[in-house]
Amino acid sequence: MPTLDLYYMPSPGASRAVIMTAKAVGVDLNKKVVDVMAREHLKPEFIKINPQHTIPTLVDNGFVLWESRAILIYLVEKYGKDDSLYPKDPQKRALVNQRLFFDLATLYDGFSSSYYKFLHTGKFGPPEAFKKLETAFELLNTFLEGQVYVAGSQLTIADISILSTISTVEVVDFDLKKYPNVAKWYANVKKVTPGWEETLPDLLAMKPFLQPKKD
Repeated sequence: MPTLDLYYMPSPGASRAVIMTAKAVGVDLNKKVVDVMAREHLKPEFIKINPQHTIPTLVDNGFVLWESRAILIYLVEKYGKDDSLYPKDPQKRALVNQRLFFDLATLYDGFSSSYYKFLHTGKFGPPEAFKKLETAFELLNTFLEGQVYVAGSQLTIADISILSTISTVEVVDFDLKKYPNVAKWYANVKKVTPGWEETLPDLLAMKPFLQPKKD
């Protein structure tokens, strides 16, 4: 099995989703930390690799790809031993795609506008941003009614991607108990997703950066 280069930051969910998916398909990653806070992503040598200078970026024998959900699809299509993580059946695959797009446009956007805003401004988002995030969780709770996984009857990259996004609840003050279907899914998917334990310390390292400073 080849070793692929992954330019990443350890804590953010997008990078952790790639690491977990690589683990699931048995691909080794040569991890190269890019310190965005030190503006290493703007160095000419990185921009030459990825003109959009976003993290994570995957390099597979000269083939370069960024945007984490595109990377997840690529990894399972090229290296997956079967199609369980990303089904070939058009309708099953469409459902996985829908959940991936929901993750990007709704769930991740909700966290970005509410909690991640603190990383850049020192202030959390306005009440309407938190309401948007709560609505996203309400929708996910509805999707999971009577379901073990978010897109079908087995673990897929939609679960891995959404797991990496909502695991931010581990380091912020967010009450997951209000969404029982999500809480049940979250408890289970942490147990069955390869690489979760490996990435957990990096997730927890985010906590000091998402806590208001006490006077």
